[in-house]
Order: sequence, then structure tokens, then C-alpha cells
Amino acid sequence: MPNRPSSPSSDASASSQTPHRWQFIRTGGADQVIFRTGEDIARIAELDQKLWVALACPTRGIDFDTRTLDLIDTDRDGRVRPPEVVAACEWVCARLRNPDVLLQGSDVLTLGDLDDSNPAGARLLEEARRLLQIQGKPDAQTLTLADIADRGELLAAMRFNGDGVVTPDTAQDDAVRATISEVMRLHGSVPDRHKETPGVDRARVEAFFAEVQTARDWHAQADAGNAELMPLGEPTLAAADAALKVQAKLDDFFARCRVAAFDAQAVTALNPSAKAYDALGANSLDLHAEPIAELPLAPVTPRCVLPLSGTALNPAWADAVAAFAERSVAPLLGAREELAEEEWLAIRRKLAPLQALMARRPDNWAAALPLDKLDALLETREALLALIHDDEAAEEHNTLLVDLEKLIRLQRDLVVLLDNFVSFKAFYRREGAIFQAGTLFLDGRSCELTVQVQDTAKHAVLAGLAKTCLAYCDCTRQGAKMSIAAAFTAGDIDFLFVGRNGVFYDRQGRDWDATITKLIENPTSVAQAFFAPYKKFVRVIEEQVAKRAAAQDAAGQGSLTSFATKLTTADQAADAAKAPAAAPRPTGRVDVGTVAAIGVALGSISAVLVAIFGKFVDLGQWIPVALLGIVLAISGPSMLIAWLKLRQRSLGPILDASGWAINGRMKVNVRLGGMLSQTARVPPGARRIVRDPYRDRHGATGVAALAVLVLAVTLLAWRMNWLDDRLPAALQHSPTAQAAARPGAA
Repeated sequence: MPNRPSSPSSDASASSQTPHRWQFIRTGGADQVIFRTGEDIARIAELDQKLWVALACPTRGIDFDTRTLDLIDTDRDGRVRPPEVVAACEWVCARLRNPDVLLQGSDVLTLGDLDDSNPAGARLLEEARRLLQIQGKPDAQTLTLADIADRGELLAAMRFNGDGVVTPDTAQDDAVRATISEVMRLHGSVPDRHKETPGVDRARVEAFFAEVQTARDWHAQADAGNAELMPLGEPTLAAADAALKVQAKLDDFFARCRVAAFDAQAVTALNPSAKAYDALGANSLDLHAEPIAELPLAPVTPRCVLPLSGTALNPAWADAVAAFAERSVAPLLGAREELAEEEWLAIRRKLAPLQALMARRPDNWAAALPLDKLDALLETREALLALIHDDEAAEEHNTLLVDLEKLIRLQRDLVVLLDNFVSFKAFYRREGAIFQAGTLFLDGRSCELTVQVQDTAKHAVLAGLAKTCLAYCDCTRQGAKMSIAAAFTAGDIDFLFVGRNGVFYDRQGRDWDATITKLIENPTSVAQAFFAPYKKFVRVIEEQVAKRAAAQDAAGQGSLTSFATKLTTADQAADAAKAPAAAPRPTGRVDVGTVAAIGVALGSISAVLVAIFGKFVDLGQWIPVALLGIVLAISGPSMLIAWLKLRQRSLGPILDASGWAINGRMKVNVRLGGMLSQTARVPPGARRIVRDPYRDRHGATGVAALAVLVLAVTLLAWRMNWLDDRLPAALQHSPTAQAAARPGAA
């Protein structure tokens, strides 16, 4: 059994050790719990989930406050399940002195109802008083949901609103404001809680200053006062840069000279060949072209000396070597015209520490900034991080503010959710369940059992198992669109078809134009199923008659067209007569055998009908039973099927198709169906002051039908010997009377 923070009541611990006494009602074919006290809500975790009506519901598409559902839906998956409902009940009960206040459904929180004996309730009470103090109501003892909403806007507009984001307007120092702008430029921005103003958070600021600090540390190593690192002082950077540009070519030149000094025969191979110069001469020359730059810096000789100027120097590298001689050789070794290998190695040794430092130069934007700029940025670091810290410190108040909002919303809405989730009290008491989308008026009736539908085709596959007549409608209103499924649970469905229009009123009272787009037919009552076979028979006859009439009309139209064609082509008859006459078609005639066959068939049919009628008349007093048997034979199967379907009619598949998880059958019987779909009736006390002047008049037909009925009843009474006492002996039906009436009877 889960432990719940207890209230100050001395009976709380004792009650948690004894089984709770629940109260149930039997409705919809299931036992449903009734929440009568706050203790029922506080101990909902003890209620077996097999007794819950629903096990999940969506957070959208139902008539319930979405913000409350989002606060209950802790995993943010768009569905509410029993563990989340239990957690919400335990959470709110742990913060209230008496959970009975939940049954009132009020959005006004009385501060005295908060349980300050536990830390959670005490913090909420303190925050509520702080909120009222800010709003200028220090003596108030109640807090409303509107107060919470106003406080939220106030906090969001404050300098520190708890979201951990600071904007340029948050800073009061120009240098800090400039640093914030620089952080947003280099690392992007994040919207502030108030008006989505761009700002920076801790992660972006720390990443920014980490790059600045790395660049500053690198610059600190390159201090001009370090003689080993900077032998020339500040000009050492230029010397190292100039040496680095020609380093590869110098190493290549002196390596070639060392080989030439080792063996003079290698001199020819180490210098460019005649073919290489022929290839260069074949094209227009550019002194800085790549083929020329690939040649050695100077002619290779065993002497191992590089001229720093003059015509012996590769023209593609003349400028780079001149800069090297001016910035590196002259400051380090003194001015000279040639450079020996030992001198080159000496220069490399002097510049090696600085070149190693240059290789470790940070690869970021801050490395290009001067030292004074980096120091200026670092001076704003503490102030900017302090702003973020102050803003983050206000988040605790926002958290408590959200808890206060959650508490008030649960105080208002929790019982409503329980009566539509744990039980369906609101639906079966016709108080308006949260899954009911509104009321559809169509075909002379109102349908209260309507649900919102996202995908009609997908919904119909599962909802068809509800054995309910469902009409899917597309609803439109001022450009907005919505789809619903409406259950017709009473009245006939003869005039329900795709395309019929009606009006749908949602739970907010707004009217929508509704059009049927799909219909799932199922019986609405046994009485309606009784007449269904006869209506179907009449409908088939009407369809056949209509087809025959259409065929006859088409034939007549064809004959008229043929006759008109002959009239318009009469002038061509003479020419046609000149042509050889075609063989005349044999005139149609009726075969005698066919006539005889038709006569025999009609005679057989009439004989059978006479025999059946005779047997029927011979039944005597059993004729009413026979008539009843015929009616049952025709309507019985339809009524039986309707009865079975009405017994199976339930709410579960309809809601399951809408995203719910219904735990029971949730039956919709005939009585409840008659309440959910109400047909049109004249109000009590009303009267009709004018008869319908356009009503159908069946004068002759009615008289004939009445005469036939009277004749049939009279014949039946005569056959049953009911009229023998009032008729002369010659007209009586009984055998004794007929025998006495014969001539010569003694």
C-alpha cells in the first residue's frame, strides 16, 4: 500500500491501516464507485483498477481544461493513466488539511485549507502570502486562479523572472550589455520568458568566456618580456612568421647542398634538368607560377650557401626570402648577403619556442583579438554570471507558483475527472460527460452522445463494434472544421443518409453546420425492427417499379425518336424504293402452344392459391393464430437480431476508437438510448389551432379499403358460426342448419 503524507488528524494513521469502505452503484452493466468524501479521493490508490471504468484518456479532444490535464500528465505523452491520476490525488491531498474541500469544485483556495504541518504545504502557504503581499492584499485569506495567472505575467515581466535567461536590457552596465550582445552574436540566443525577448543563458555565457580565457592564456605565454620565447621582443612574432613561410624551401635547399657536398656527381641530378626548362619555355611564363615555385631556391652546389638576394635566387621566392632576410636574419644574425646552413639552424633554434607556441594557438574567434580586448571581456564575466545567478534564484518562486496553480486547478477539476474516468457518473446521470462533444440536431431529433473524431475511416472500424447507429458528420463554422460521430439511439433511421444536413451545438454553445459523411446502420429499437422487413419489401417493389417505368420510358422515347426519324427522311423513300426490296421480316405472331402453356401456368397458380386460401379458411378459430404466425415468421428474425444487438450496444468501442481505454462494457440500453436521442414532440399544454390544409385525402381508397376489411371480418364471423343466431337457416354456415334448409328434409 503506498504511503501518503498524512494530515494532522489523529485518525489518519489508523485509517491507512484498515480497508476503506467504498460505495458503488450498478449502472451501465458495471459497478461504479461513488466519491462521497475526501477520504475516497485520498485513498484512491487502494481501489482495484479492475473496477475503474477507464484506464486511459487523451488530453485533447474532450471537454476538460487542457492545462489541468497537462499538469496531471507528468510524462507529457498526451494521455492520462491511472498512476498519474493516483499521483495527482495523493499530491493534492497531502497539501490540504481536509480533502473534503475537493468535492466543492471551487477555484478559490482558502489559505486556512493549506496544511502547513508538512514542508510542502508550508512552502505553498508562504508563497501564497508572498503573492498576496505583492498584489497589495496582505490581509486576504483567499487566492483565486485569476490571481495566479496575473502573478505569472508579473513575474515574467520582472527583471529576474526565474528562467535563467538575461537580456541586454537586464544589464545595467554598458560593458556587460555589450558582452551579452557579443555572446548572442557568436553563440546564438535563447528566448526570455517575457515576450520571447532574445537573451543568453548560463551554458552560452560559460562557453563564450571559456573561449576568451583560452585565448587570454595563450597570449599570456607570448609575453614580450620572456627573453627565451621572444628574443627580439614584439618583432619576434614577425620574424617567426617570415621564417615559417620559407622554412620548407630552406630545408629542401640545404638538404640538396649536403648531398651535393657528399658526391659532386649528384649536382646535375639535384638541379633542374634541361627537359624541365624546355617544359617551362613551351608556355608563357609567370614568375610566380607553380612550376617555377617548385624549383630549388638557388642552384645547388657543394658550398651549402644560399644567396639572400640577386639573380641566383629563385624569382618565385625572391620576395619571401627578402622578407625573411629583413625580419629574421638581420635582427638575429646581422645583415648579410648569404646564409649558411649553420646560420639557418641557429635561426631555427632561436625561433623554435615561439613557433611551438604558435602551433598551440587556439582555433577560435578570440585568438584574433588583442590582449586588451580580451581583458575587457573577462572583466565583465563575474557581473554577467551574477545576473544569471540572480535570475535562476527566482525560479524557486516560479516552481511554487506552478504548484499553487496545480493545487487550485485540482481543487476545481479533480472530482470532475474522477466522475468521468474512475466512474462514468456524469454520463449515466446525464450531467454531461467530458467525452461528449455537444448535441446534434438532425432528422427531427437531438443526439447527445457525440464524440470528436480525428480520422473517420479509422474510427469507424472500431466504433462499428458498438452495435450503435452512428452518423459521422463534418462540421464547419467560420472557416473552422471539425468531425464528430453522433449516436442515433432512438427513433427510425429510414431518412438518415449521406449528405443530410443538420446543426451541431458544441459544449460552449456554438453552432456548427453538420453534414453526414458516413453512416453505420444498426437497429435503434425492437419496434423499429418489426417494420423493417415490410419497409424493405416495399422499397424493393418501389425500386423494381421504378426500373420498369424507366425502361418503358426509354423504350417509348426510342419509338418516338424512330418515328420522328422516319418522318424527316420521307423524301428519301422514293429513292429507297428503287433499290431492290429486302426480304420482308416475318410478322410476329403468338404461338398457340405458348398461349396454352401460359394458361396452364395461370391455372396452376390459381389452384395453389385457392388451396392455400381454403386451408387457411378451414383453420376456423385458429385463423388469428395463423396470422400472428405469419407476422412472426416475417418480422421475428429481424426483431431477434435487433434484440441481440440492442443487448450488445455499448459505449466502449466508440470511446476506444477516440483514444480512450475503456475497462468495461458500458452498455447503452433502450431506456438510456431514448434519453440520449430525443425525438420531436409537441410541448405539453400546446394545441393545434389549424388542421393541415395540405394533408393527403384518400376518400375513395379509404372507402374501398374499409369495405374490403368489413367484408373480410364478416366472412370470418360467418365461417366461425358467430352469425348463425342472426341469419336464416339457408344462410347459416353450420352443417345442421344447412341440412335442415334442404328441400325434403324431415
